[in-house]
Amino acid sequence: MFKSILNNSWKKVHLAGEWRSGVLSYVCRSNFHEGQVLSSPRSFFGVEDFVDDDNSRPYTYKKEKKSKNPHKHVSFKQRTIAYMEPFTLDVFISKRFVSASLTHRVTSKQVAVAGTNSKDIKAALSSRSDIPACLAVGRILADRAREADVYTASYTPRERDKFEGKIRAVVQSIIDNGIDIKVYLD
Repeated sequence: MFKSILNNSWKKVHLAGEWRSGVLSYVCRSNFHEGQVLSSPRSFFGVEDFVDDDNSRPYTYKKEKKSKNPHKHVSFKQRTIAYMEPFTLDVFISKRFVSASLTHRVTSKQVAVAGTNSKDIKAALSSRSDIPACLAVGRILADRAREADVYTASYTPRERDKFEGKIRAVVQSIIDNGIDIKVYLD
C-alpha cells in the first residue's frame, strides 16, 4: 500500500515538473525497488557513515585489536581497576597554556576542569604557562574536585611526558590541596 502511494506521488510530482521539499523530494531523489532504498542520502558530514563489521559502532575509524587468544586470562586487577580507581587526572601543558581535568573512567565524563585559558584565571596571572600558573591550576582543580566529592584519582603520564617540572608542579599542587593522587610511572 505504502509503495503504491509513494510511486503514485512520485509520478505526479515528476509529471508536474516540480521538486518539493519534504517527503516527496526524498522519494524523488531515492530509487525504490521492492520497498528497499537503492541509494541512500549522504550523511550530515558529507561522507558516508562508517560502520564496523558487527554494525555496532558508527563513526569509528580505528578498530580495536582483537586478542589472538580469546581465552587468555585477564587478571582481577585489569578487570576491576576502572571501578576501584574511577577518576583519572589528565594534565596538558603547551607553550601558551596549562590545563588539567579529572575524568570518570567508566562514564568518560569530566568531573572537574581547570585551565589558564579560562576568564577567571587569565586575569590573575602574569603568564599562563609558567610554574606559578601550574600551581594555580592545581589549586583550582583541587577545589572544584572537592565540590564534586572527588578525593582520590590516579595519574599516568603520557608516553612523551616526563614527570618533572610543570607537570610535577600541577600534580604536587593538587596533592597539597587535599586530593590524593596515585602516580603510576612506567
